[in-house]
Amino acid sequence: MSKQSDIKLFEDRKVRTLWDAEKEKWYLSIVDVIGVLTDSPNPRKYWSVLKTRLKAEGSQLATNCSQLKMQSADGKFYLTDVAVTAG
Repeated sequence: MSKQSDIKLFEDRKVRTLWDAEKEKWYLSIVDVIGVLTDSPNPRKYWSVLKTRLKAEGSQLATNCSQLKMQSADGKFYLTDVAVTAG
């Protein structure tokens, strides 16, 4: 996978993305998207609670999420839950 990263802006908020040239897909940080969609003060916690609830309900949405290393605000790279645009 060629890791071409980019930051997209949605209403002045940053969403981290990675382009997979082999699969021709964009991967978006789920936590960043949740922050944009919910205006949550803590989107990481929001995603954690939602993911736990989805797993308890047997939903495959949370289990189908991939993890890729993305750069965080501190400049370091951490595994981050990601989804494709269709997800």
